[in-house]
Amino acid sequence: MISEKLKIVQEKISEKCKEANRDTSEIKLIAVSKNFGLDAIQAAYDEGIRDFGENKAQELDAKFASFENKIIWHFIGNLQRNKVRFVVNSAEYIHSVDSLLLASEINKYAGKINKIQKILLQVKTSNEETKSGIIGESELRDIAFYCREFHNIELIGLMTIAPFTENRDLIKKSFRTLYKLKNKLNAEGLNLKELSMGMTSDFDLAIEEGATMLRIGSAIFGERDYSKDWKEKL
Repeated sequence: MISEKLKIVQEKISEKCKEANRDTSEIKLIAVSKNFGLDAIQAAYDEGIRDFGENKAQELDAKFASFENKIIWHFIGNLQRNKVRFVVNSAEYIHSVDSLLLASEINKYAGKINKIQKILLQVKTSNEETKSGIIGESELRDIAFYCREFHNIELIGLMTIAPFTENRDLIKKSFRTLYKLKNKLNAEGLNLKELSMGMTSDFDLAIEEGATMLRIGSAIFGERDYSKDWKEKL
């Protein structure tokens, strides 16, 4: 049951916050509902969850149409510039901005619909080739400060995906790197508040290292069945 799984996750977050001397109010739980149907989202909503994450532009757009403004949507997947319109129409937050070209496209479309789009810059903090994100402190700084010139986006934080490994020291290093980058940028005049990091397998470490947004899916909804489209799970 989603209600039972969600309760376990919330209890673990609360316990970890106590251990790390953090307040649970600092943590936003994002239920990652990609590939799950509307019933699963409704069940989590009924338990008080209001923030949901999706990683496919058109799936997000379709689900947004079903729930309208009841839900705060977060786009967390790789975003192609030709899909920007779907995401800007639907998402309150876009976590996965990894280039100046993408930021510019988001700003342009947000301007067309008179919206201030909240974004986070995705940073690559590991050596895994499969991971996306901005590489290097210098490039990150350049993009972050250029984003301040856009009128229709608001840069609110940074995002990363930890390496897929059982070595928890490497995972912590990835999260700590993002935390330090945020502090460096803020020391130079930015005002970044959010750190989007931590998923089902590593959110405890993310809390230790300063996460403010946790992207948790399978611990809430169960394992995904990719043999069926989400529309078949309504």
